[in-house]
Amino acid sequence: MFRRRLLKNKGAVFGLVIIALAFLTAVFCYFLAPDNSPNANRIIPEIANHKPGFSIKLLKIDKQIGPDDNSFFRTLAGGKRDIYDYVPITGYSVVNDSLIVTKYVDEGVTEKAGYPLIAIVYHFTPQKNIVQQTFWLGTDKFGRDILSRLIIGTRVSLSVGLITVVISLTIGIMLGALAGYFKGWIDDIIMWLINVIWSIPTLLLVFAVTLLLGKGFWQVFIAVGLTMWVNVARLVRGQVLAVRELEYIEATRVLGYSNARTIVLHILPNILGPVMVIAASNFASAIVIEAGLSFLGVGVQPPQPSWGLMIKENYNFIITNNPMLALEPGIAIMLLVLAFNLLGNGLRDALNVKG
Repeated sequence: MFRRRLLKNKGAVFGLVIIALAFLTAVFCYFLAPDNSPNANRIIPEIANHKPGFSIKLLKIDKQIGPDDNSFFRTLAGGKRDIYDYVPITGYSVVNDSLIVTKYVDEGVTEKAGYPLIAIVYHFTPQKNIVQQTFWLGTDKFGRDILSRLIIGTRVSLSVGLITVVISLTIGIMLGALAGYFKGWIDDIIMWLINVIWSIPTLLLVFAVTLLLGKGFWQVFIAVGLTMWVNVARLVRGQVLAVRELEYIEATRVLGYSNARTIVLHILPNILGPVMVIAASNFASAIVIEAGLSFLGVGVQPPQPSWGLMIKENYNFIITNNPMLALEPGIAIMLLVLAFNLLGNGLRDALNVKG
C-alpha cells in the first residue's frame, strides 16, 4: 500500500529517479568522468576559461613514472594516476626522430615546438598519443574539465548529506526518545539543550564547529551533522509523547519489558514515517549548507571538487560572457535539492493514512 501510494506521486518518482542516478554517478564517478585523475585535477593552463563545447587536440607526453598500476577498486575510490602530461596542439608532423607540433597558447595564438620521440613515448603513434577531447561543459580558470569535476563533486555532496543524516538521526532519535518517554527532569534538560542549539543560527554554529575541528572534508560531515539533530529530536519527542500513552505500550509495562526494549522494539518502529520525511528534508539542507560552507572557504578544500567550491572559483564569470562556468554547479545543487524535497513530500503524502 505504501509503495503504491508513493509511486502514484509523480514528483516523488521524479525525485527517486534523480537521487538513484546521483548515487550511481557518485559510486562510479571516476569511470564516468572524462578526466579520471584524482579529484579531476588535470590542470592545462592554456585552455582555461573556455565555453561549453570547446574541443582541442591534446598531445600525451610520457611522465616516465612507470605504468599505470591502479586496480579497479583503487580507481573506484580515488581515480587513476596520470602517467601523461597533456599539451594542447592544433597540428603536428614527424621529422626524423622528432615530433614538431603547433602548440595552442591562447585563442588565436600558437607557437612551434619540437619533442624528441623518445621523450614522449617509446612507441609513438598518433592514435595513442594524440587525442581529440571535447569539454562539454567548458573549463575552469585552471584549465580543468568542468564536467569531470561536476560528476566527481556528486560524491562529495551525497557523502555530506548521507553522513550528516546518519549523525543527526542517531543523536536526534536517541535524545528525543529519552525526553518523550521518561519526561520529568530528563525531558527538561534535553529540551533546554535543544532550545539553546535552536537559538543559534545554523551557519554560525557550523562556523564554530568548523573552526574548532579545522577545515577539511570529514570536518564538514561532523559540523553539519551536529547542527541538524535538533529538528529530529523535537519531532521524535512529540511522537513518543503521543505513542507512550497508547494501550500496547501500557501492555509492555504490564509484561515487565525493559524501557530500552519498549523504546527500541515497540515505539521507534511506529514513528519512523515522520522521521523518514524529516531525514529527506535534512539531506537536502545538508547539501545546501555544505555548498555554502565551501563557497565561503571553510568547507571542502581544493583541489577536491565540491559544487559550492566550483561556484566560488567561477562566480566572477557570471558578469562576463561565460556565466555557465558558475551556473552549472548551481543547477546541479538545485536539481538534487529539488529531488530530495519532492521525495520528502511524496513520503509525507504516502504515510498520511488519515488523508
